[in-house]
Amino acid sequence: MHKPHLPDQSAQVVKSLSNDELLALDGAHVWHPYSAVNSDAPLYAVESCSGVYIQLKDGRKLIDGMSSWWSTLHGYNHPELNQAVKEQLGSMAHVMFGGLTHEPAVRLAATLAALSPKGLTRVFYSDSGSVAVEVALKMALQYWQASKKPHKNRILSLRNGYHGDTFGAMSVCDPVTGMHQLFNGVLMEQIFTEAPQCGFSEDWNDRHIADFEQKLANHHQSLAAVILEPIVQGAGGMRFYAPEYLRQVRILCEQYHVLLIADEIATGFGRTGKLFACEHAQISPDILCLGKTLTGGYISLAATLCTDTIASTISDGEAGCFMHGPTYMGNPLACSVANKNIELLLASPWQERIATIEQQLNTALSPLSDVNGIQEVRCLGAIGVVELENPVDMSTIVPAFVEAGIWVRPFGKLVYIMPAFNITAHQLSALTEALCLVLKEYCQTHNAPT
Repeated sequence: MHKPHLPDQSAQVVKSLSNDELLALDGAHVWHPYSAVNSDAPLYAVESCSGVYIQLKDGRKLIDGMSSWWSTLHGYNHPELNQAVKEQLGSMAHVMFGGLTHEPAVRLAATLAALSPKGLTRVFYSDSGSVAVEVALKMALQYWQASKKPHKNRILSLRNGYHGDTFGAMSVCDPVTGMHQLFNGVLMEQIFTEAPQCGFSEDWNDRHIADFEQKLANHHQSLAAVILEPIVQGAGGMRFYAPEYLRQVRILCEQYHVLLIADEIATGFGRTGKLFACEHAQISPDILCLGKTLTGGYISLAATLCTDTIASTISDGEAGCFMHGPTYMGNPLACSVANKNIELLLASPWQERIATIEQQLNTALSPLSDVNGIQEVRCLGAIGVVELENPVDMSTIVPAFVEAGIWVRPFGKLVYIMPAFNITAHQLSALTEALCLVLKEYCQTHNAPT
């Protein structure tokens, strides 16, 4: 294959790549997430981002409906978040966290402990949501080892769940919809219960928890923990379920002496209308995973919180410490911008914003329920989901969204939006109008009689 011409890096001022040059170099060297090399899938070069807009190098401007995979809580290029990074950069960009500490990490840990569900007092930092889940799983396993019950070494997970791409995290993703079935032969073998069948606002029936209770009754002696995404199952299906299911899970975990891990990487910091999704059920997990919006989309950072009991039991165990330690753990830049990100959120009328976004999403998207080829429309907080009857054709629908002036990236049968909290009513209207227009045209074309 002919290699693209590399730009001269020796000049004092490096000339910016043109759109075509950038895409050519990308095609020769970059491997994008969940993609094949040399793929013909559409790819768009970004020049800059501001507010809820993505400016492409080819001149087009898009309203971002994805908040960059659910991370840019306050939109792009926020002046106060920018300033937090600049100020921290003046003192230190990074320092190892082993044997050393610093104010941004300490302040953030104290804030997270104060805001999170009751009883979660210890904060362990990592670099991404997947690693936060790895940490949570290791905490659960090491807790039971230190408790002289090493046979409690398996995890109970919900079908349709998604918890990340690293090996431990993959093992607790849905074995079919979790995108990782290729690795089934080498992953840890976990136990799965059926996905919650009760919608967020549906009447409760005890049959909804029956399979979960049966799995606990049958396997509790070997179970270290249950892991779930509270209220919203994200990348495994964008499904919303009843708070009562979560309450019953908490009760049963206590009854059968199994730890509860809540993966709030996608739902934390207001996305569902509560600061944490666990608050819908008024429960506290034993271990909590946070990420994505933690730094407002600026720098990768995640956190795993646990109780004092778990932390002290592990520390008093055979190893004498928790056996994990990322190189960039507690990065000062990331912690500084996370502190400012949370400060901005709490100082804003975020509950009112989320309620307004939810109402507008419901009003704008609900008419799609009557479109041939669309199975269901559902909204919760700042999440709007349109589920089609068949998987979408990405090569067709993504360019159509871009032509309509919006950035929306579906997966499977799901077309969804999770905009930044600072999106205006006008911007959200433009986003939903374009989304509905594209989906109606797409469904008309792809569901036409042959």
